[in-house]
Amino acid sequence: MSIVEKLTAEKLLKIKAIKLQPSNPFTWASGWKSPIYCDNRKIMSYPEVRNYIKIEFARLILEKYPNVEAIAGVATGAIAPGAIVADALGLPFVYVRSAPKGHGLENLIEGDLKPKQKVVVIEDLISTGMSSLKAVDAIRQGGAEVLGMMAIFTYNFPLAQEAMKEARVNLTTLTNYDAVLDEALSIDYIEESDLSTLQNWRKAPEKWS
Repeated sequence: MSIVEKLTAEKLLKIKAIKLQPSNPFTWASGWKSPIYCDNRKIMSYPEVRNYIKIEFARLILEKYPNVEAIAGVATGAIAPGAIVADALGLPFVYVRSAPKGHGLENLIEGDLKPKQKVVVIEDLISTGMSSLKAVDAIRQGGAEVLGMMAIFTYNFPLAQEAMKEARVNLTTLTNYDAVLDEALSIDYIEESDLSTLQNWRKAPEKWS
């Protein structure tokens, strides 16, 4: 586990953007039962954490994609973090809707995305990766080039990893499921006996109960 993965996990747990409840699972919108829930929108309410996320994203983007020309956030969870990262880097910002707006210009991408522009996509979290890759596809359809994707957190589902590979998207995340479990254990957020439950869920979340 890298220092960034550990620090990010620590901060997300501290502000309860990530909650772990192996004995009292959550129900996701998909209907899956889950011992973990991630709501990274909470980050915006905590200036210290918000600035940390902004700085780390900006640092990684400059390190990995120095030729970046624009930042794209995936609606709705990554609009705010994407916008503050774009501001920190002095770059144009657009965001991608999950579906075209049903009135007016019926935009799928909001903002001014230019053909051949080199774009880094910002996500708040990666689960199956399907909604993230829909945004990538929309940007590519708009004639721009996706250099890579950055996300705050990933569950590290094999399904998502395969999908990213197949779509030729290089994903970088600030932290991940394993790092969160390690940090939660080290601060006594969970017990050693909870680990097997949490690890088994990740192997087959659609079947877990």
